[in-house]
Amino acid sequence: MTQPRQSSIHRRTSETDIQLILNIDGSGRSEINTGIGFFDHMLTALTKHSLFDLNLIVKGDLHIDDHHSVEDTGIALGQAFRQAIGDKKGISRFGQASVPLDEALSEVIIDISGRPYLAWNIPFPTQKIGRMDTELFEEFFRGFVMSSHINLHAILHAGRNSHHIAEATFKATARALRSASEFDMRALNNIPSTKGVL
Repeated sequence: MTQPRQSSIHRRTSETDIQLILNIDGSGRSEINTGIGFFDHMLTALTKHSLFDLNLIVKGDLHIDDHHSVEDTGIALGQAFRQAIGDKKGISRFGQASVPLDEALSEVIIDISGRPYLAWNIPFPTQKIGRMDTELFEEFFRGFVMSSHINLHAILHAGRNSHHIAEATFKATARALRSASEFDMRALNNIPSTKGVL
């Protein structure tokens, strides 16, 4: 457990070309370029508050729309997380965080369970933030959850401003991921499951 938990992914399809390096045991540093400004802003917040390090370059078919780039980034990041977290020995497994941003309040609960499930209850009052479609946030999180094999519940308790809602949700995800992936000093040699495997 002295070695950083890190991984690298190169995911190439006819629609996107994604290269990323993820370090779960980082300090929140990031170099991110997806070609979508607001998405970069959210991913930067995710890494900053999870204390993950992330280098990410996405080349996608943005001349069509942002959908493939956002969804495939979620898939690649999920693959990288699953690879980096390893056998999950000694992790806390569960994480929960509520984060306010002005009038918005988002809550995210995570179980690094080995079973992917997304419960998404984050309504947005507008269809876009800048050029980015707000419906794409659910696509990103679904891609991430399915590839990382985690259970993630996202719940909006309050909010009227779409920018605030999105940012509070990404920050809450970051804090929940950080808590769930950190080591439990009382159970460092244990897989946190009665099954003995996650």
